[in-house]
Amino acid sequence: MEPYRMYIDGKFCDAEAGAVTESLNPATEEKIAAFPLATAKDMEAAIRAARRAFDEGPWPRMSLAERGAYLVRIAQEIREAAFDLARVETLDTGKTTKQTTFIDIPVAANAYEYFAGAAGEIKGETLAVPAPAMSYTLREAVGVVGAIIPWNYPFLMAAWKIASSIILGNTVVLKPSREASLSCLELARVFHKVDLPPGVVNIVTGQGVVLGQHLAGSTAVDMITFTGSTDVGRGVMRAAASNLKKLTLELGGKSPNIVLADADLEAAAGGSLCAIFMNQGQMCVAGSRLIVEEKVYDVFLEMIATKTKKLKVGDPQDPATDLGPLISAAQKKIVLDYIAVGRKEGRLVAGGGAPKDLSKGYYVEPTVFADVGNNARIAREEIFGPVLCVLKARDAEEAVRIANDTDFGLAGMVWTRDIAAATTIAQRLRCGTVWVNTYGGFYNEAPFGGYKQSGFGRELGREGLTEMTQVKHVNVDLTPGGKSLVTSWFNV
Repeated sequence: MEPYRMYIDGKFCDAEAGAVTESLNPATEEKIAAFPLATAKDMEAAIRAARRAFDEGPWPRMSLAERGAYLVRIAQEIREAAFDLARVETLDTGKTTKQTTFIDIPVAANAYEYFAGAAGEIKGETLAVPAPAMSYTLREAVGVVGAIIPWNYPFLMAAWKIASSIILGNTVVLKPSREASLSCLELARVFHKVDLPPGVVNIVTGQGVVLGQHLAGSTAVDMITFTGSTDVGRGVMRAAASNLKKLTLELGGKSPNIVLADADLEAAAGGSLCAIFMNQGQMCVAGSRLIVEEKVYDVFLEMIATKTKKLKVGDPQDPATDLGPLISAAQKKIVLDYIAVGRKEGRLVAGGGAPKDLSKGYYVEPTVFADVGNNARIAREEIFGPVLCVLKARDAEEAVRIANDTDFGLAGMVWTRDIAAATTIAQRLRCGTVWVNTYGGFYNEAPFGGYKQSGFGRELGREGLTEMTQVKHVNVDLTPGGKSLVTSWFNV
């Protein structure tokens, strides 16, 4: 691949200091590309460009239809380049081609199209007030939005944050993860091809500890939308206090996956594997705590263990591969360290290490621990890898109690044939999304976000669009004669 360049103020550019960093293929550990290692000075240039584009440029003053036309063209360009984009995402992240081809790239294109039309629903209201006045609200763009995204879904996360921001007239500075920047730099080429006005979207690559903190702390940035770990999210929140900017945080999770005795166990087993092993378990919504009702615990555990052992780990470009590598050597070590802890806290029934037949790459076997207590470290801390903890519950009541006994609240799953029971459990689970008899149903129309230490604010849907606005109240006095009471309040 040719060297990549950042995208600032409608131009491709190198880092001011000329520094670069490398992207390694997680499957082979080989260098695949170089891209800029920016400094705070580069980030400041991007912020200035976004500020200028919002304060002085044409973008906020365009009609919604005009901005929407750009988003539709972006979606079309993504679809035309889908094969190459999926390939880059696989090489850079280790995702399987099955996932990048059928999920990441087309779903991102869908997001641009959806927000192009859905933004028309974001309107102000006329208010009935107890006065001779016309009172109404306006929904207006926030301004400059700083978007910080992780490495597990870079292309898709960029779509969610950029599309919902710019359609409303905001401008964006995007900071992708240093571990996975290539697809976002490919996206810059799409923006350039459709002649997106300069400064509307700026993409700056490099170290998060330098660039993310500068972006979050800048008084010229009006809002930060962050997706990443809870610990890093706390740091972003502290930095964002610099000018009390608006903030949305989508953070970590330790999602419960409840299987009741009356469930279709075959369907539940397949769904449970997907919930923890898709994307090698590197998902904030991973169903990493499998809570099984006592009556079917043994038989269901056997099903899970047997199916897990049949999963194929290997080259992510091979269509037959189920799990590719983790993102990096550092992440592999973290996961293997947790597996070592798990050997002391549960009973290992599948996996448990790195595949012996793969000498290169950051691979970890899909791993299952049974008989895990909910106070175990592997049941309470986010591992972000292919490690499943299986817990036993006496009944649905105890399953819900265990599910809610966590610092996180991003998502949850329930498997049962009793839909009435499922809806009751869904109401009681303290999390932002609940899937019943399925996993991973993300829709552009439906809001996504967390409770508790999983963050606040929402992405997608009407709620996600509303996050990218601020409310203005306008009051027009209609007193007969044209003079309101306040004009004669003081008798002077």
